[in-house]
Amino acid sequence: MILQDTAAKITDIQLGGAFGFGLLIGWYVYYINRYRTGEVQFSDLVTVIGVIGGAGILALFKPESDLFGAYGIGLAVGFFLYFMVLIILVSVSPNFNADWFLDGRRKKPLGDFEIPVTVRGTTGAMSGDVQGH
Repeated sequence: MILQDTAAKITDIQLGGAFGFGLLIGWYVYYINRYRTGEVQFSDLVTVIGVIGGAGILALFKPESDLFGAYGIGLAVGFFLYFMVLIILVSVSPNFNADWFLDGRRKKPLGDFEIPVTVRGTTGAMSGDVQGH
């Protein structure tokens, strides 16, 4: 009689879920760091490490499991996918070039362009209130 492993088998859907979760967190971490308005502080690094590898994540995905590996791969893909999307959008836009990545340079809008007052700028404070009240 062959003894079978009693540990639950990890399914493709679990691996996909862990990867997708990592992808989402990686995308969001890049977004938050890209549009920060304040100076980078050591506490920011500690917070990011806590989010991506904290006790909650380790409780969901054991470090020695395939799920943790899928999460880590998803985290990296999400982080760098955000950057790749920015590269594509900047390259196809007539208003931006590679200098935008260096110091935010862009062409001045011409014609009838406007930004409505109800739209929060991409570097504005992350509050739920659009008009700052």
